[in-house]
Amino acid sequence: MERQEPYAAPLPSAAPRLARLKKRREFLRAASRGKRAAKPGLVLQALAVPEPSLRLGFTVTKKIGNAVIRNRARRRLKEAVRLTLPDMGLSGWDLVLIGRDATAERPFPLLIEDLRAALRQAGVAP
Repeated sequence: MERQEPYAAPLPSAAPRLARLKKRREFLRAASRGKRAAKPGLVLQALAVPEPSLRLGFTVTKKIGNAVIRNRARRRLKEAVRLTLPDMGLSGWDLVLIGRDATAERPFPLLIEDLRAALRQAGVAP
């Protein structure tokens, strides 16, 4: 008897991966020279760069809580960015998103609005 492969639904087309800030000096440069916008759910540091790319960095300090809470906050920030930034068509920025105490528990629509408001306040988005 011939073995059938299980049905595999086609994967949804994923958005292209955004470039990441990974080195400490990149985070420090955005912090020292960039614009800063604080909202209840997050803090945004934005640095205009000459390259036509958008790079992102995420950080949540130990002051926020244990590893489970920090990872939850980081995942929520990443998802908010994934849902918000591709529609804006931004380039030429290094963005650092910093989690706050409220990031892990804040209602998700409010977290997305915090991100949009922070982008406007920092002059990244119109």
